[in-house]
Amino acid sequence: MWRAVFLDRDGVLNRAPVRGGRPQSPYRAEDAELLPGVPEACARLREAGFALVVATNQPEVARGRLSRATVEAIHDLLRRQLPLQDIRVCYHDDVDGCACRKPKPGMLLAAARDLGIDLARSFMVGDRWRDIEAGQRAGCRTVFIDHGYDERRPEGFDFRTQSLTGAAEWILSVVASTVPGV
Repeated sequence: MWRAVFLDRDGVLNRAPVRGGRPQSPYRAEDAELLPGVPEACARLREAGFALVVATNQPEVARGRLSRATVEAIHDLLRRQLPLQDIRVCYHDDVDGCACRKPKPGMLLAAARDLGIDLARSFMVGDRWRDIEAGQRAGCRTVFIDHGYDERRPEGFDFRTQSLTGAAEWILSVVASTVPGV
């Protein structure tokens, strides 16, 4: 079974415009810009044997502010630039009550089932409480990328950092210090 690093998209892989103290999705594919160090961090994780799976909430589609075509165009850019195994998307809003919208672990559980991922040997990297809680509910270790947003803070994460580079360094150090195969 694979071990994986699940990655939130906006604020982890690409720059997230902040409006009212909260991160948002880019509204145009041409505005999607990878954060510094992301390609190198992803390459290091992939070379270490991790499957890289994006798990992203995109409620602006349900709210009518963003099209699925724009979301998919951003994902096409990410696929061309990063060694991703899969991209999972929840297009719902909270009121829809779906199982895939983080903080529920549905996207992670489905990816684990479909790709043969061992969740206990995997990590969730996110910049919001929803990401961390989804990873915890799925049984993954969690890394919080802290951008200081003006919103609820996550609790109980395993590591806090400022970037995917820092997350990758910590994940690789944890794996190097554990029993072979973990």
